[in-house]
Amino acid sequence: MAITAQMVKQLREATGAGMMDAKKALTETDGDMEAAQDWLRTKGLAKAAKKSDRTAAEGLVGVAIDGGKGVAVEINSETDFVAKNDQFQGMVRDITAAALGVSDVAALKAAEVGGTPVETVITDAIAKIGENMTLRRMAVLEGETVVSYVHNAAADGMGKIGVLVALKGADNGIGKQIAMHVAATNPASLGEGDLDPALVEREKAVLSEQARESGKPEAVIAKMIEGRMKKFFEEVTLLGQKFVINPDLTVAQAAAEAGVEITGFVRMSVGEGIEKKEEDFAAEVAKTLAG
Repeated sequence: MAITAQMVKQLREATGAGMMDAKKALTETDGDMEAAQDWLRTKGLAKAAKKSDRTAAEGLVGVAIDGGKGVAVEINSETDFVAKNDQFQGMVRDITAAALGVSDVAALKAAEVGGTPVETVITDAIAKIGENMTLRRMAVLEGETVVSYVHNAAADGMGKIGVLVALKGADNGIGKQIAMHVAATNPASLGEGDLDPALVEREKAVLSEQARESGKPEAVIAKMIEGRMKKFFEEVTLLGQKFVINPDLTVAQAAAEAGVEITGFVRMSVGEGIEKKEEDFAAEVAKTLAG
């Protein structure tokens, strides 16, 4: 029997299984929808789908570099305990390596690890480990030289914060220092010109209102706003920040002294922007016992 896209869609909606798993189930059962659902259950794939509404805000960020290309990938789990699991870490390592060959999350989900699509690898891991997991995002950074740094490393190349820094020029060790700086300060952009215009306007409006409350002449207020905006740019842009390793220099100055130019960076932290559900301990234990 020919397996149609509509049949695959219907089975996915009924079970929450991945696209490739749903298609395989229908193929194995000659298009019988109920039999396909049972097939998924026997493989533990339908069980994994039941966990998909659970918040996954823990996990790891994996980083990898190949020549002038670097990638950072965030894979989430429900608990930090699972993030310390060797099986989970091995999966993060394999998926991060696969990310070097693609450009976005959609392509990464379809990429293969050991002959199996990444999306299916994650679904299988959910079934085996018993927690919801998600491939949340990835970032790509390219440059003449790309270096990486992982903060709070759980294993080689993965941890709670992953940083990539692209340089123009030969790295003599300054790259890792800059990456550590990025991990510590979380700059909003590389330079002033890269900042979100909405963020700049909002900050300028606040500073303008504060300056006008001083009651000073407009000419003085204009100078006050200019000075405060300059300080703002120094605080939130990587190139303008004081270098944590040597605060007498800005990051841009430190890079120049080392003979390199910073052309880009990526900072990815586990769980950024995910709203975590608050549960008391008893509720958490009950949920765990319920599977």
